[in-house]
Amino acid sequence: MAKVVEIPVVWMQGAACTGCVVSLLNSLSPGIARLVLRELVPGKHVSLRFLVTAMAGQGRQVMDVVRDETVKDKGNYILVMEGSVPVGHPAYGTVGEEGGREIPIAEIAGNLARHAAAVVCMGTCSSFGGIPAASPNPTGCVSMGELLAREKITTPVVNIPGCPPHPDWLIGSLLAVAVYGLGPVAGLLDDLKRPKIFYGKLVHETCPRRADFDAARFAKKFGDPGCLYLLGCRGPASYADCPTRMFNSGTNWCIGAGGPCHGCVEPEFPDRFSPLYEKIDDRRMDRFRLLQKPATAPKA
Repeated sequence: MAKVVEIPVVWMQGAACTGCVVSLLNSLSPGIARLVLRELVPGKHVSLRFLVTAMAGQGRQVMDVVRDETVKDKGNYILVMEGSVPVGHPAYGTVGEEGGREIPIAEIAGNLARHAAAVVCMGTCSSFGGIPAASPNPTGCVSMGELLAREKITTPVVNIPGCPPHPDWLIGSLLAVAVYGLGPVAGLLDDLKRPKIFYGKLVHETCPRRADFDAARFAKKFGDPGCLYLLGCRGPASYADCPTRMFNSGTNWCIGAGGPCHGCVEPEFPDRFSPLYEKIDDRRMDRFRLLQKPATAPKA
């Protein structure tokens, strides 16, 4: 019988609401039990070593697991980071103790990232700072990418933004790494390090209300038929496949439920996309279009 190759995964959580991991735990196909108990692809299995939300262990024994990963699986494990990283004070966001000292999540995340094969940023908070890093940002939260830049850590990064992300976006990315390897997958990312397969088109391009936009049929209040652009929809400035993939096992998504797209997959969320329920002015929209042009677009 062929040996099964383990893909060690350490999932750390910083400043976040736990919505990202809850989204993953609600994955339909494959379900979370299949993901962690069976082979992801023939001959390869995801070995989830650490995830506070879904594990029974606690205390020193599980912190030893985190420390061991940087030694025994050095260069081979994947660090999944959920939530942004508070760096405003060592007391913000501590995880475990060592020698009577509480360990800041920034220190643990940095050490794990330095020795990982890759860092996967699960959610907008980890990818771009998100809500915890929004103004006035009293805890000094930064994205995982910014932490790595500060610490001069060059480990490859894959961003899976969303508030929360669709579980397919993470599982599909892990599947691609398992099948093709990290190198080829890195070539399939956009300029924000997001997988193009999931973040390759504007929400606006495949929105079922696009015909209303083209015909200038705009909703004046929530509940009205028509395009939600005047009510604050950020679909024209947001790259994700939400309209075709939908959430909750393909049940619905924001615009399908009558609400506008908030642009939660973009670096501008939430500060520069606020106030969320007001039309974004044309000057700002033009700037966002320039910032978020597709990675395949020809340079001017």
